[in-house]
Amino acid sequence: MTDSRMNNLIAAILEGDTAESVSQAQHLCGCGISSEHIVIHGVEAAMSALDAKCTLEQFNLLEIMLARRAVTEIMKNLYPAGMAMASTKGTVVVATMEGDVHDLGKNIFKMVLIGKGYHVVDCGKDCALQTLMEAVERERPIAIGVSGLITPIIPLVRQVKDRLALRRVDKVLVLAGVAALKESKPDKLNVDFVAESAFDGLHYLEEIAGGRK
Repeated sequence: MTDSRMNNLIAAILEGDTAESVSQAQHLCGCGISSEHIVIHGVEAAMSALDAKCTLEQFNLLEIMLARRAVTEIMKNLYPAGMAMASTKGTVVVATMEGDVHDLGKNIFKMVLIGKGYHVVDCGKDCALQTLMEAVERERPIAIGVSGLITPIIPLVRQVKDRLALRRVDKVLVLAGVAALKESKPDKLNVDFVAESAFDGLHYLEEIAGGRK
């Protein structure tokens, strides 16, 4: 869904203008538009355009880096660390799978979860499956969030639930998201849920996990 109020924000992000991007986000907040709406219809709309550029053979790497920096600063402004709720809703482990170094989608999901009261353990980008499993065994989360921009990571994503079963770690939800993954259905990825946006994933957790520990 297109929201014309987001046009200036999206344009500023795609131009890589960090100061203007933050200014536009603050202006939208001042107009009474929620952070959730800004993220979904502004930040993530711009990210979709960036993701499309990343899949092209020819793209301006500097342009994409500047835009991603702008997005990072917007998220820090919308979800400052000091405003996060006490982590009472349970633990979520997040990772960008091995072979993929694009972690902006994961980072946005992480900030949204922290802002809503979840404890998030971030395994980082280019994360090996073994590293993810070790984090799950150590942290005993209610859910795992895996992200990926490129299709070669899909076979790894499909192995996550099977690896959990081998380790007898049950009742852990597996969520997937970001460009390469959100084009697939849950059964194709062998996950519980495929999120269209960071808040889509959050809403699924709130509904299904119920904040259980």
